[in-house]
Amino acid sequence: MNDKSDKPPPKSFREEVVDSARTIGLGLLLALVLRVVLFEPFTIPSASMEPGLLVGDYVIATKWDYGWSRASIPFNLPLFRGRVFEQAPARGDVVVFKLPSNPQVTYVKRLIGLPGDRVQVSEGRVYVNGEPIARTPAGDALDPDADMTVAQYAETNARGHTYMTFDRGPNEPLDNTEVFVVPEGHYFMMGDNRDNSSDSRVPPAMNGVGFVPAENLIGRPRFILASWKGGAEIFKPWTWVMRFDPGRLLKPVG
Repeated sequence: MNDKSDKPPPKSFREEVVDSARTIGLGLLLALVLRVVLFEPFTIPSASMEPGLLVGDYVIATKWDYGWSRASIPFNLPLFRGRVFEQAPARGDVVVFKLPSNPQVTYVKRLIGLPGDRVQVSEGRVYVNGEPIARTPAGDALDPDADMTVAQYAETNARGHTYMTFDRGPNEPLDNTEVFVVPEGHYFMMGDNRDNSSDSRVPPAMNGVGFVPAENLIGRPRFILASWKGGAEIFKPWTWVMRFDPGRLLKPVG
């Protein structure tokens, strides 16, 4: 007497390949949707946002904060213009955005000026609509990028949000500026490391940021997923371990 099995016949090699390709494709599609709609990781490559963000920080940004634009899509594909479900950012937000002069480059800075605002820096103090952003001395600190001692300030904007900034002194090149009037549909960004940041104080013609169009905004970095002191090097695997900084793990960004 022969036993009959209820098991389906084994799949052919071609069927196995098709199933595997389908599974991988669905996984990649899901990852793309999550990256476009919800979250995106970024590595901090420069010292312009010290002391809050350091070179080698690996941050996770949320994408829904300001709505979605073509800047939300990989490679900045020109699929549409403007923003979908647009929400206005607030002064003091740390923002990830596409560089206006080169949309393939991503920057992270703090939003200082909204459309219509008048922004000026005088002797290192930032003024918005004629009022200085309040700041309190917080002692000296080491700027690890420049290997120098700088003044540290706790800066509090008009909506009560406080963050730390670095200042090398009142007479650095970007410490005394003209009055910038932020155009409609644009924003004014600055780095927290005020004397070591090429930002909206510097025009694109001089390799700066200039005013940032609303459709260039990507989202807000929320927390540091991991950090490597000075950054890890892909072709030097030992730096992945030796430079890892557990003290910054899951630290919020703000």
